[in-house]
Formats: sequence, C-alpha cells, structure tokens
Amino acid sequence: DSPGPCFFQCVSACNSDLMARFFAAALLASAPGLCQAKVTIEAMKHDIMQIQASTFDGIISKFRDSAVASTWFFKDDSKEDAKFLDEYNKVAAEMKGMAKVTAISCTEFSKFCEQQGIKETPAIMIYPPNPVPAFKFDGKMEQKAISGKIARFMPDMTEKLTQENIDKYLSTEPSKPKVMLFSNKKTVPMMWKALSSETVFKRTVKFGFVTEDQADIVQRFKVKKFPTVIMQRGTKGETKETYNGELKFLPLKDWVNLHSESGMGDKVSGAAGGQEESAEEAKPWLVQEVPELTAKSQKDVCFKGEGLCVIYLKDGEASQTEIDMLTGLSKKFTSQLSDRGAKMKWMWMNLNVETAYKELFAPTQFPSALVFNPHKRLRFTLLDHGEDGEVKGNEQGITNLLDKVLGGDARFKMVPGQKLPAWAQREAAPAKKAEL
Repeated sequence: DSPGPCFFQCVSACNSDLMARFFAAALLASAPGLCQAKVTIEAMKHDIMQIQASTFDGIISKFRDSAVASTWFFKDDSKEDAKFLDEYNKVAAEMKGMAKVTAISCTEFSKFCEQQGIKETPAIMIYPPNPVPAFKFDGKMEQKAISGKIARFMPDMTEKLTQENIDKYLSTEPSKPKVMLFSNKKTVPMMWKALSSETVFKRTVKFGFVTEDQADIVQRFKVKKFPTVIMQRGTKGETKETYNGELKFLPLKDWVNLHSESGMGDKVSGAAGGQEESAEEAKPWLVQEVPELTAKSQKDVCFKGEGLCVIYLKDGEASQTEIDMLTGLSKKFTSQLSDRGAKMKWMWMNLNVETAYKELFAPTQFPSALVFNPHKRLRFTLLDHGEDGEVKGNEQGITNLLDKVLGGDARFKMVPGQKLPAWAQREAAPAKKAEL
C-alpha cells in the first residue's frame, strides 16, 4: 500500500526539526566569532594607513624633519579598539593628504609595540617634527581632540604679509609662484600650513597669509570677499589668478601643482634666457637620495644648511650598488638620530675629477669616506683604513666611522687657511658659476 498523508506530514515535521537543529548547532559554533570584536582596516573603506613594524621608519621616521604623523596602536580582537576605529578614521579623513594618520596591529607586531612603550590599547603616539620628541596622546579619544593635537605640530612655512614686507615677498625668488590666502581669521589655518610645508611646495612655491586688516594689500589685489586665494607668477609677477575651486587641501594642492611643473615648479632660465627647464632638470641633486658633490651642487648638498656631511670618496664614478648601500646607511642613521636633533647629509665625490680635494683629503685607498663639518670652522675626519689597509670603505667601515663621530671619539682635521680648494670646472650647459 502507498503511504498516506499522515506519513508525509510526519516526515516533513521530522525534516524541519532536523534542519532547525542543524542551523542552531552551526550558529552556536560560530557564535564566538560573531560576538567577538575584530579590527579590520580596509583600504577602500578607510582613510587610515595601516603600517608594519618593518615599514615604520620609511613611513614615519624618515619624514620627522618636516612632517607630523600619528600612529594608533591596536589589538585585533579588542572591543575598545573596534569601537575606536570609526572615530580614528574621521581623523584620517580630515587630515587626508596633510598628515600621515597611521595604525599598527599590536597583535601582529607585539614586540614592536613593547619597544614603543605601549602597554594597553587603544593608544595613540604623536610624532611631531624634530627635534620635538614623540609622545603618547593623553587627551580624549575623539576626533576633535586628536586632530587638534596633530594640527598643533603642523609645520608652518607661510609668510605673514604686511605692508612692510609684501614687496620683498613678491620680488624675491621670481621663479617661484606666490600663493596668498586672504582671510578674516587671525591665525593660519591647518590646510594652509600643510600646503606650505608639503614636500615639494616648501621649496618651489612661496605661501603668504594676509589678514583682513591689511587694507592696503587687500585693496592692491582687489579682494572683495574672505577667504580668497590668489596666485601671482611670472618673473615680473605679470600673471595673477584667483582660485575658484573648493577651499580644501587636495583641490588646492592640485591647482597649485599645475603651476609647479608637476610638483617641481622652481623654474630656471636656460641659455640666453631662452627655454626654461624645471628645477628637477636644473638641480637633479635636489631629488637624489645620495647626490654627487660638485661645484654646482655643493651649496645645496653640503655647505648650506644644518648638519654634517657624510662624503663617500671614489676615484671615479659611484656605482648604483654603492649608491644603494649609502642610501640604506642614510635611512638607518636618520632613524637612529631622529630623536637626538642631529642631522647627516649623504653624498659622494669623484676625486678623479676633483683633484684639489683629493690632495686635501689624501685618502690612502679607494673607496673611502669622511665626515665634514662645514659650520664655523671647516674641518673633517677621514676613515682610518688601518696600518695594513685592512679597514675598507664599505658599509661596516662607514658605520664604524659614524659611530666614532657620534660617540665623540673622532679626531677632526682643520682645513688649511679655512678656505676650500677650487672646484673642478666641468663641461656642461652654460650656467652661473658656483662659488662657496
């Protein structure tokens, strides 16, 4: 006989009961994962830059001389960190492009977090520009408080313009565009500070700040409303342009960048005042990690500005392998010196060309290296290759030399007469003769 309706109802009820039990068991099995907090920073969703212990120096430490940054230390499975994620992302969104707002997992990099003195999370470290030491943020864990603290340490390279200095500001360094913010506020906004200290703009564009009470300047530029942004460019200041876009960092950066040759806006006239070349072409050493020390580059590379000069000596051209080695050492020592206020500038020198310096430095073998102090009294300390020439001018030899200098054990030799030798005159496109 075929089964009756009651049989099928029974089977259906039984199957439903089995399915219900199956799903209930699956739910219970996954419950810990569903209830447990999890910090997940997604590149497409968040503006926070997640870093690793191995990338910390390259992203944070390397730029301590000119930028402010923050790092949130979190644990992947912490409920408090999970709750804080959205708040910190608001900081990252507000600071986008202006400051590095980063995060690192103490679950994955526990040893690194311990080295940074992090005992519990969430914790935020602020890294102001040198020489101000890094510190743990101890305010309210809210966007306004965190952003305010970061903004406080934003480098400000703007010039406050008055009737007394406006003409000097506009006439000096004519190749650099002058970008002025006219404001009815008394203080320079964070956005303008960030633009003025941006990696390229800080040396290729001059940013000015004009308050509403500077009536003569306001009238001179026919400003009718505040805020207003005006750019003046051209060797004679013949071009003036008013910005009409959104007054936010990224759109303004794009607009300024249009007139700074894709970020290298310092322009230099070519031969006979003809075709212009970008600063990157005219001064390639400005964008090189380890540039060559020559008559043209010597002021920018070594003898102007702060810091000691680490010079790698060659009896010919430096190879790319050697440049890579020096770049690695540069990053290593920059990281070590970031909180000591010391600075080292790295370069190489071809003594086969710069023969007068070969005579001055008198290295006993090649490659060699020295540390030159160009401030007050000109003096240098040369790598000692040992009686049998066993100490080489390699990574280890240079490291030992710098350790002696930093430890105060190096003996410096004065430059005779406190006057540098003549630089070799190299065949190149006509240019202004470089002098010290």
